[in-house]
Amino acid sequence: MATPTPHPSQRPHLAAVIEDRFYAAAGWALRRAGWRPRIETYTGYGTPDKVRVLARVLIARPRPVSPDGDLLRAGRRGFRHFLTVPAPSRRVRLQVGAHTSVVASDRAGYVDVEVPVGAALPAGWQTAVLTCLDGPDPSTADASVLVLDERTRFGVVSDIDDTTMVTAVPRPLLAAWNTFVRHSSNRRAVPGMPELYRALREAHPDAAFFYLSTGAWNTAGTLRAFLSRHEYPRGPLLLTDWGPTLTGWFRSGQTHKEASLEHLMSWFPHVRWVLFGDDGQHDVEIYERAVRRRPGLVRAVAIRQLTGGQQVLAGNLPDVGAPAGDPDVPQVPTVAGRDGAELTRRLATVPGVLTE
Repeated sequence: MATPTPHPSQRPHLAAVIEDRFYAAAGWALRRAGWRPRIETYTGYGTPDKVRVLARVLIARPRPVSPDGDLLRAGRRGFRHFLTVPAPSRRVRLQVGAHTSVVASDRAGYVDVEVPVGAALPAGWQTAVLTCLDGPDPSTADASVLVLDERTRFGVVSDIDDTTMVTAVPRPLLAAWNTFVRHSSNRRAVPGMPELYRALREAHPDAAFFYLSTGAWNTAGTLRAFLSRHEYPRGPLLLTDWGPTLTGWFRSGQTHKEASLEHLMSWFPHVRWVLFGDDGQHDVEIYERAVRRRPGLVRAVAIRQLTGGQQVLAGNLPDVGAPAGDPDVPQVPTVAGRDGAELTRRLATVPGVLTE
């Protein structure tokens, strides 16, 4: 799920047809067994005048809502987070600020909407209330929304896998083990990265943090618990949906990241961003294109370098920055390091990053 876009008017891909029919049959069986629609919310964001609200409607076993739900889910083996059945085309009432509207979940159960809020919202953390109107017992849940006004001048966009969390994504078998088999609560932070992010928060108390990943929304609860456990600054997760689309078998992770970055930069042109990633996938290339598209909005780029065999398998990517000889695209300070401590030392030489 990237930025909200209408589905094209075309014949659905065969994979999407098969997936929809499977979930329709599974949903029918679960409803017969007494399961009901339940709303799972994600953290949204916006301006005082408009916000993006994110959630998903699932068919779930009736259970009391627990304030420790993320912590409980964090102890599961990874594959269990993917054992979900969406509830498509469910009516959801959305209330945020002075705005109330009714929207519908999409074919995968997602609600991803941008709404005007009427009276301006104050900056900081706000709450949207979502209610599923279909089903015998209305399901209601609160979604946190981070509102940024023009006083926010400093922002961080961070990759998750192998940037904040040790995942070993370039090694497919190990990545699969970490994602689907290993207990989520056993995941380790990249050394020194929590301390670096807290130092950024201390230097810029009003900074906005966003965590951008090609990971699935199914893991959102686990990732929130991980970030909280290691005391990373709180911020919205920008994840995606795994599985077939109306146009193909798989979604493009690069497209998701680029669209999410563009969305943030277009909504918050007053923010100057520090972009964190690693050299194991395509972060360097994605950030380079963001610098070219939005000159002046990126304050610095920090790349965590993978070690040993990881880096050999991942390949070395070019440095981020404007192409030589292009006077219209300013050079952006770029640092690289093996861990948070090394990145901290190098970012300390970039004016305005670790100091006000």
